[in-house]
Amino acid sequence: MKKNISQTVRELIEDTVNEAGYSIWDVTYRKIVGDFHLEITIDSPQGIGIEDTTRVSELINPILDEADPIAGFYYLEVSSPGAERELRTDAHLELYVGKRVLAKLFTTIDGIKDFKGELLSYTDESITLNTEGREIELPRRSISRLTACFEA
Repeated sequence: MKKNISQTVRELIEDTVNEAGYSIWDVTYRKIVGDFHLEITIDSPQGIGIEDTTRVSELINPILDEADPIAGFYYLEVSSPGAERELRTDAHLELYVGKRVLAKLFTTIDGIKDFKGELLSYTDESITLNTEGREIELPRRSISRLTACFEA
């Protein structure tokens, strides 16, 4: 199976990012308004500031220039996942079991398109939330966006 650009980039830079005291939250490569963007999202227990994103950018630029995993021009963006971070992988979900999340769906279930609640569990097929004392199982394929939720 051929690796995609995001996987390749993650493998190239992960050790360097970790050695600098950060973790990679996510790597995405996508086209935005006609331009290609490589977005590296980093995290640390102390949080992420502009100095951190600048430092990581300076550390990974030479690695990406040498390996040249992307044909053509692209914009490199290094950022923090933010407080209301997107939860895209099982590793992300594992960190948020027992915490509040917001699931936005492609279509409604019982007339509702957004579900907010405590993440109870997840499988390859679904996530289970406790919303206002009611357990609801949402098919993962129906979720358009799942984010951490810090509001009461």
